Amino acid sequence: MADQMQWANALSTRPSLEAAIADVVERAVSSLTAPPDLGLVFISSAFASEYSRLLPLLAEKLSVPVIIGCSGGGVIGTTTKGRTQELEAEAALSLTLAHLPGVNIQTFHVLGEGLPDLDSSPNAWNDLIGVPPSPAPQFVLLSSAFSSGINNLLQGLDFAYPGSTIVGGQASAGGLGGRTALFCNDRLYREGTVGLALSGNIVLETIVAQGCRPIGEPMQVTKAERNIILELDEQVPLVVLRDLIASLTEKERMLAQHSLFVGMAMDEFKLSLQQGDFLIRSILGVDPAGGAIAIGDLVRPGQRLQFHLRDAQASAEDLELLLEQYQNQQVSESSAVAALMFACVGRGEGLYGKPNFDSELFRRYIQDIPIGGFFCGGEIGPVGGNTFIHGYTSVFGICRQMSAEC
Repeated sequence: MADQMQWANALSTRPSLEAAIADVVERAVSSLTAPPDLGLVFISSAFASEYSRLLPLLAEKLSVPVIIGCSGGGVIGTTTKGRTQELEAEAALSLTLAHLPGVNIQTFHVLGEGLPDLDSSPNAWNDLIGVPPSPAPQFVLLSSAFSSGINNLLQGLDFAYPGSTIVGGQASAGGLGGRTALFCNDRLYREGTVGLALSGNIVLETIVAQGCRPIGEPMQVTKAERNIILELDEQVPLVVLRDLIASLTEKERMLAQHSLFVGMAMDEFKLSLQQGDFLIRSILGVDPAGGAIAIGDLVRPGQRLQFHLRDAQASAEDLELLLEQYQNQQVSESSAVAALMFACVGRGEGLYGKPNFDSELFRRYIQDIPIGGFFCGGEIGPVGGNTFIHGYTSVFGICRQMSAEC
């Protein structure tokens, strides 16, 4: 088994950090038949006062060359009975260990003010993080809660590493004003982004469930300025939106008061747009006098968009649709061996009214693999070939070997 990729995850709810660490290390290490090359650790904000103790305590119990992690408002992991649990607002620790033969592992930490200009060459980005572009690395990024430059970092990595996959999330705290933490090897960081680059005998596939369903019809932006839509189909956007809302059912109109979003079409050339073809963005405000609508992203004339609604049913249907598509596309001989889950703090029990919804749905389609992750302040994943920071989303990174023979 030593030449095969192996992953393990353990989850602990012990209220003592020492006890939780001893618990997850013992269970995760015993699940592997070869020494771990990589560790990923996610710690709930209930341990916020003890973040500085995590890495030293782990080092006493665990020998692993590379480890990254962060804090979360909740953590996700695998219980002793093999079930995945999404633990929100309680003390919890999730540890994923991996034995990765034939995989090169590199870590980095970057700050927003240290990023190259977006018109810099790919070499500037390669030099920044110290990762060669070939073979194409697979990235896991963990960012501070209000990391400046995260959008520029994602654009830069997409540009410098074509063909790479990027997943991750922003560290989150349990409440407003709570502190967050990033962990990389033996260092604790409060700002910036820590990254993991995996290259060689590994494939990282993604499911990015944005949890919305389209309403109305796609429209074209005919006039815009920065993030403000000034005209839709040569009409006043607010008038268009009011007409659309008037055509909805009473239940949908109620939902539109607090769960209305804009979906930006990701493929300019696709004629028939379906659910999943959009990058979902928030509506930040409207101008009642001029009728303009401000959204949470830059917008330009010619782009197509469609309004969307989000609720528990839409989120469930969206994730199930993507899981079905993923399952139907699987033709590889090598099956999935592990998954990382990055879920928005706005999902979970607060959205569905019951715990473990997304992870249990995931397990119906992709069974018997360890899952580890956390509840994020923002989720990182690709839509339409480019990587974005999302909200109210569940991002899964599914790991497997390149082929069964490797």
